[in-house]
Amino acid sequence: MGALHKAHGELIRVAREAAGKHGEVAVSIFVNPLQFEPGSDYERYPRPKKADEEFCRDAGVDLLFRPSADQVYENDRSTFVEEISLSGTLESKSRPGHFRGVCTVVAKLFNILAPDAAVFGEKDFQQLAIIRRMVRDLNFNIEIIAVPTIREEDGLACSSRNQYLNSEERKQATVLHKALLAAKDAGKKSANDVVALAQSVVHKSHLARIDYVEVVDAETLKPVEMLRVDSVLLLAVFFGKTRLIDNMRLG
Repeated sequence: MGALHKAHGELIRVAREAAGKHGEVAVSIFVNPLQFEPGSDYERYPRPKKADEEFCRDAGVDLLFRPSADQVYENDRSTFVEEISLSGTLESKSRPGHFRGVCTVVAKLFNILAPDAAVFGEKDFQQLAIIRRMVRDLNFNIEIIAVPTIREEDGLACSSRNQYLNSEERKQATVLHKALLAAKDAGKKSANDVVALAQSVVHKSHLARIDYVEVVDAETLKPVEMLRVDSVLLLAVFFGKTRLIDNMRLG
């Protein structure tokens, strides 16, 4: 959605590697109104057009596709794409309709640009799982390439929303990565124990307000009772008005 940073740069690098010397890399930038719930930060979401252009140029992008909302959606649109299994949990509890917006716009972008492969970051873990399911179920002939989460030096996952944080919130937001590492390294087998440990670490930040902390199966996103090789810990936490997400595989 723009406001490009070094994690996007890694996505572009991986895309270039996958495309090879004779392939082309396209970047789409579109702040999608369908995936913002009423009262959210759609209007204030950062849109640094010139900086994003320069970022893509410096990264060697061949095509920057940056349509307006009017170009993507008809005023009387009545068709949407909705995944109903993986999207009913985690993010959807706080952001109803979010993934219908994601699936709709990604399907449209796939149809418009017709890529051989598309690259997504694992930071948005649920989104990645849902897009993979959509591609499978709708027979898109597109390879989905996942890229591990890119972090700042202090462990905070790179995100365009990080710029909303004030200096103290930014300092305390590092507790998210600390909570994930503590849970991964504790040797706990019970999902409840892992969740409790992660919550206790997050609560050390007096500015943090937990939305959710859950351990789920990496493919089905269903809660698990005991850790398995395919378990993943996901969390969403508010710092002031800014909501940050992160995750880590535990297996």
